[in-house]
Order: sequence, then structure tokens, then C-alpha cells
Amino acid sequence: MGKDVEVAEQQGGGGGGGEFSAKDYHDSPPAPLIDFDELGKWSFYRAVIAEFIATLLFLYVTVLTVIGYKSQTDPTLNTDQCGGVGILGIAWAFGGMIFILVYCTAGISGGHINPAVTFGLFLGRKVSLIRALLYMVAQCLGAICGCGFVKAFQKSYYNRYGGGANELADGYNKGTGLGAEIIGTFVLVYTVFSATDPKRSARDSHVPVLAPLPIGFAVFMVHLATIPITGTGINPARSFGAAVIYNKEKAWDDQWILWVGPFIGAFVAAFYHQYILRAAAIKALGSFRSNA
Repeated sequence: MGKDVEVAEQQGGGGGGGEFSAKDYHDSPPAPLIDFDELGKWSFYRAVIAEFIATLLFLYVTVLTVIGYKSQTDPTLNTDQCGGVGILGIAWAFGGMIFILVYCTAGISGGHINPAVTFGLFLGRKVSLIRALLYMVAQCLGAICGCGFVKAFQKSYYNRYGGGANELADGYNKGTGLGAEIIGTFVLVYTVFSATDPKRSARDSHVPVLAPLPIGFAVFMVHLATIPITGTGINPARSFGAAVIYNKEKAWDDQWILWVGPFIGAFVAAFYHQYILRAAAIKALGSFRSNA
């Protein structure tokens, strides 16, 4: 195999005499595994702060939505059981906030707002190890603060209606919950890779797709499918922040599902996109043979 050259289009007329141009997109070089130079740049700390604030806002709005829905449909209060935003509204809250926050922070931090997304992008060599670790810490701290604000403003409602904590629903075993988290996170991280793929952007340049939109829709669709199972984690920071502030045994007992599942799903999505769809392994083998 020769060098990595992909044909974009054939130029000239028919008859086989046309010339082929090289690929019309450019992949960013892989991020270094450990980049200490980042620690001396304000742009790095600005990105970490952006991840903290974005995750704080994400948890504040979405957990309030969950608690509000439960209070509006509480059977002990003789409320309208068909009232409130419903599961559909909760899914829209999560998907809509991700769309808004990714749009706002993509140019600063990349708009991860999720340790599983950060982990997947790290495996895809999009971010360094140092950036990935500090992003995850910022995301978890932001989630804790977001839930803390909800509890501070509505303590009685927060405690009465479960604090928006993710728990495995009755009737489902842990394997089912783990599978739901793996597949749900795969859908999300796969969408992130696809929406930000420079090859797709060049190929479909005639289709004006705003990257945060499909990412937000992926979150929305996954919530519709998995809210009845785990309350939909697919974001370890979201699950961890709610568990820390709510601090009940059931939320902690199921916490491992909400970390292991998303990280496995992110790993599979990164592998599938980078090594199957983008054929990174074949390209690396071809480069090795051409240099031999």
C-alpha cells in the first residue's frame, strides 16, 4: 500500500484521461499523550473553567426539570397525573441543554461536558492525558455544584423527589442497566466523532449541519430509551454529582454501572470510528509497509 492519499473527485472529462486531486480535508495531528506545555497557557485553564461552568449549568437545569416533573405528578398531592413535562420533556431538557452548552463552549474547550466524551476523545488522540484528567475533575466538580444549587434553593423538593439521582429501576437487573449505559453512551460518543469529523464536513459541505445539533439529538433519543431503566446516565459526572448531593444508599450502590457502562461505550465508539470507519489501523500498516 502507498501513502495515505484519498481521492476527492475526478477532474476533467471522461475517457479516463482526467486527473485525481488529493483529499480536500485535513486531519488534525494527534494530540501528545502528555503535554506539560498546556499547563503554562491561559487558554488551557480557560477551557477547564468552561467545562466546570457548563456542567454546573447542565445539572442545575436538568435536575430541576426532573424534580419539577415529579412534584407536578405526585399522587399524594392529588395532582394531575398527566401534567408536567413528562419523560419527553425531561429528554428534551437534557438534549436541549447539551445542544446549547456545546454550542457555547465548543470553541473554548471543545464542549465535552461529560467524562465519557472526554475519555473517548482522549482515546481518539484528540486531547492529551493532562487535559482529559483536568476536564473530568472540572466536570465532576461542576456537577456537584449544580446539584448543590438545586438542593440549596429547593431542599424539601430535592429530598422528597430523589434529587435527580440515577438509580436502577425496579424490575431491571444490573446487566440490563449496564447494557443500556454502554449502548447509550456509544450512540452519544459515536455522534460526537461523526459530527466533528473533518472528512464528513468536507464530503457533506453542501449539507449545513451545526455540530451541536446532532449531539443534542443523540442525548435526547438515548434519554427516551433509557430513562425507564437507569434514569439515563451516559454521563458519569451527571450521575456522580447527583449521588454526592443526594447521598442515599441506592444511588451509591448503582454508581458503578453509571461509570463502567459509559466508559466501555466510549471506548467502543472511539475504536469503531477511528479504526473501522476511518481505517486508522490499515493506514498505519500501509505507512509502515511504504517505509519498509
